[in-house]
Amino acid sequence: MNYENIKLIVSDMDGTLLRSNHELSPEFKTVYNQLLAKGIQFVPASGRQFYSITSYFEEDQNNMAIIAENGTYVTYKGDEVFVDELDKDLVKDIILESRKIDGANLVLAGKNAAYVESKDADFLEFFQNFYSKNIVVDDLLAIENEQFIKIAINHSGGSEKNLYQNFKRFEANDLNIVISGEVWLDIMNNGTNKGKALKELQNQLKISDQETMVFGDYMNDIEMLKLAKYSFAMQNAHPDVKAVANYEAPSNDEDGVIQIIKNLI
Repeated sequence: MNYENIKLIVSDMDGTLLRSNHELSPEFKTVYNQLLAKGIQFVPASGRQFYSITSYFEEDQNNMAIIAENGTYVTYKGDEVFVDELDKDLVKDIILESRKIDGANLVLAGKNAAYVESKDADFLEFFQNFYSKNIVVDDLLAIENEQFIKIAINHSGGSEKNLYQNFKRFEANDLNIVISGEVWLDIMNNGTNKGKALKELQNQLKISDQETMVFGDYMNDIEMLKLAKYSFAMQNAHPDVKAVANYEAPSNDEDGVIQIIKNLI
């Protein structure tokens, strides 16, 4: 493959750029600096909270565009590009529905923090991997003065099996219900996804699909994979993602994203 025209590289985080232990390759910093030297933008695009994403990139975050919360919160070089707020009445309905499901744990993602009311110690330890700025509350319905941009619901038994059918009906309320990982279901405004956010950045930076490389592993990556000539599904990706991508990268635990980028630089 001829990568000479690449100007923008976009990568999902969990299951893609990060190893299964949620760590970056120790080679990332060196590779990132080489991309900067070539004038190539690197963009993390994740269902994770903005503050969780930036914790991986330290001072580099000020040079990056960041697609957080599956495209509901986007920044470019430290400036806010847009915030996509959910209807508070729908948020209430979804919270009430989630409380009916045994084993479901809901994360209410706000612009300023992530909120949970779960008392499940194992879940609370797990979810902090994705939401570094978080607040445990007694009642999610009592939160005031916050913009809610995404709802993430976790079920350790699997999101596709235990959650999707319960929340699919909310699609009629112009919401996007997406299986974003093996144990995560994300709910956002309809039309909001990583692909929409990426298109905004491509337009702002005047970069075409032909000049874009994208890496992903799960269904919430599909829209952005469609916006890149060089679209890579990880070897560990969901079959539906592999069906959309033009190429395949080695697995996240083999640092597949880093391997492909090193071929570029």
